Amino acid sequence: MSKDNQNGSFAEMMSGVKPLSQDKHHHPKAAPKRIQVEEKQQRQLADSYFSDEFQPAMPDSGPVRYLRQGEDPFELKKLRRGDYTPDLMLDLHGYRTQEARFELIALIEECKKHHVHCACIMHGIGSGVLKQQIPSWLAQHPQVIGYHQAPLEWGGNGALLVLVDVGSEDGGHRR
Repeated sequence: MSKDNQNGSFAEMMSGVKPLSQDKHHHPKAAPKRIQVEEKQQRQLADSYFSDEFQPAMPDSGPVRYLRQGEDPFELKKLRRGDYTPDLMLDLHGYRTQEARFELIALIEECKKHHVHCACIMHGIGSGVLKQQIPSWLAQHPQVIGYHQAPLEWGGNGALLVLVDVGSEDGGHRR
């Protein structure tokens, strides 16, 4: 720079300079998608309903079965005979324990949403982890009226038919 330019005004020195264009982009955080919100709610529900330590009193012999206290015992007989036809099927073959918990919550929520009273859960036999854990989890859920090992046409020893109380949120019995 020469001495002449040092004494000149700023405007004179900046003449001919091209201004920079704005190159900053502000990206607002995207709102969580509905599916992500529902998955988070299902995880929270699974954690609040299901305990791995809880073991309900189950019969030692015969097929796997459970009936909520105060329910008509004839409901179990109807499940055993196959009088109820499941409207929803959940196949848990190949699922990990944690994934199966989320899927169970999703199944029960779908049953309530679509007023489905009977669903079939196919857990398979395999190593027996899901076969042992799923009945325990179902017995803890307030919307489950009862379940029974499925008849052969719905999976037999590797499946359960589940009755869901779709009438109320608090587990009260209304069908």
